[in-house]
Amino acid sequence: MPKSCEVSRPEAGFDGENIGNCPFCQRLFMVLWLKGVVFNVTTVDMRKRPEELKDLAPGTNPPFLIFNGELKTDFIKIEEFLEESLAPPRYPHLTPRQPESYAAGSDIFAKFSAYIKNTSKEANEKFQKALLKELKRLDNYLKEPLSDEIDANSTEMILVSKRKYLDGNELTLADCNLLPKLHIIKVAAKKYRNFEIPVEMFALWRYLNNAYKRNEFSHTCPSIEEIERAYADIAKSLQ
Repeated sequence: MPKSCEVSRPEAGFDGENIGNCPFCQRLFMVLWLKGVVFNVTTVDMRKRPEELKDLAPGTNPPFLIFNGELKTDFIKIEEFLEESLAPPRYPHLTPRQPESYAAGSDIFAKFSAYIKNTSKEANEKFQKALLKELKRLDNYLKEPLSDEIDANSTEMILVSKRKYLDGNELTLADCNLLPKLHIIKVAAKKYRNFEIPVEMFALWRYLNNAYKRNEFSHTCPSIEEIERAYADIAKSLQ
């Protein structure tokens, strides 16, 4: 990474030290790790916000980035900057080859948020079905073979994809976006709605299990306890 570039410290967890529940910070950590960048993680307890952050980015929470004195606070812009700046031959590109990989699962977190915040028992089934619909859409995308999995000269017809991740067998920016959100959904929905991703969504489970084997994902995840605490006030009891 250029010497004049500094990625913001992530928000600390409830103990003031460990990584807190922030899928956007985790997204950028995964990008840096996949790029092969050596970086240090120092958490910030936002309840005791350091003076330098108050002066640097008033009213702004991590993540943000400083490059040559210029402040970037939009995590999407930060990701775009990292992809453009940390480029081949020294660093790998992480942009998906298939544009559809970006869109896969794009509405899942919104449906989860509506589901977990709902307080009406009568409406619970409706919100759950909406979440299941989006999870099924993602499962179908992961089942469908990508174009580079199909050999036009082969007589063998591939009906189900065997790829590990959204865009192939390597993690991309699309995975850095989606996986932190899926981890939160898996933990919080189980804790507060007794909901689990159906086992019959085997392609989705294959995707998650492959991801958890990667240090870039599993070692940047907040703990289960952090997620449960973060959603303790968000997930209201059904009435």
